[in-house]
Amino acid sequence: MKKTNSIYAIATVMVSLFTLASCSKDNNSATPLNVDYPAAYVVNGQDATVSVIKLSTGEVTGTISFPSADMITWPHHISSHENHLAIGVPGMDLSAGHSGLMTAGMTGKLVVIDAMSGAIIKNIDLPLMNHNSIYSPNGTEIWVPQMDEMNSKVLVYDATTNALKNTINTGMMSAELTFSSDGTKAYVANGEDDTVSIINVATKAVITTVNVGDNPVGAWTGSNGQMFVDNEDGQSISVINVATNAVDQTIALGYMPGIAAHNGIKNELWVTDPMNSKVHYYTWDSGMSMWMDTGVINAGNGTHAVAFTTDGNTAYVTNQSAKSVSVINVTNHTVTKTITVGNKPNGIVLKM
Repeated sequence: MKKTNSIYAIATVMVSLFTLASCSKDNNSATPLNVDYPAAYVVNGQDATVSVIKLSTGEVTGTISFPSADMITWPHHISSHENHLAIGVPGMDLSAGHSGLMTAGMTGKLVVIDAMSGAIIKNIDLPLMNHNSIYSPNGTEIWVPQMDEMNSKVLVYDATTNALKNTINTGMMSAELTFSSDGTKAYVANGEDDTVSIINVATKAVITTVNVGDNPVGAWTGSNGQMFVDNEDGQSISVINVATNAVDQTIALGYMPGIAAHNGIKNELWVTDPMNSKVHYYTWDSGMSMWMDTGVINAGNGTHAVAFTTDGNTAYVTNQSAKSVSVINVTNHTVTKTITVGNKPNGIVLKM
């Protein structure tokens, strides 16, 4: 059993500028970026930095490095709303998976940065470690899960005032929080009790708790009315029907999943396989009404997060052990470019 002690801290807001390190040389001056082009933002956990990749060229145009005084260590997953980016900072390395976590005494942070300039807008200390921080579908709130063995919860902050609006009790060791594609429901994966808490976004009430596989980490959003839960120890994907709140299918993988990503344009489900440096893709069999294993793509060591462009034609995959991002042509499932980023790249989000 994993033990976690709750340690409460006073939330503070700190505003500062990032330092820019160009792709050709280090530059520690506080020089703001001007990201007025489509870009990918890659969170490098070990370096505590964010790499900015210009999508049109596939080149790293800058690196957001947080000042040491801000004590931002091991940032993890990232979300976006308009020109703001919210980052979850658990403060520990989660690249090897989530089994056997020792989180006692660990606190987290909610960090928001300006996507164009790189300025830190808010840096809020949290009572417990958090897997991610994510904007609500309408952008007025930031939802933050809190990982604890017995007292996991979700904190809902006002995105403008930073005020804590709601506290929602969930399951044991709540990790990733996500939203359904229609924005009506939030999903929290509870790793210790093998469940997903489903929350009404408007009322902030837990609708139901669904049993899934062993050690779920996240329920990843599909544009088809489904949520895809990656069960690390169960080596499976639980497919939750958003309308019925029921598990429609359990996809046996045979490997520990990193993340599941649904490409609605191509109607494919991609699941990363970090231990084998691969990405598996699945297609929907309408006759059997289930997802079927279709093929595999060789990427970099430690494949993890996936982000698709809005047209569905290109995927960006972070490779945690390889310190890189694989650019993949979705039509022919081939890697077209490998981009070097920082150490232990994890979360990724695209600004189109």
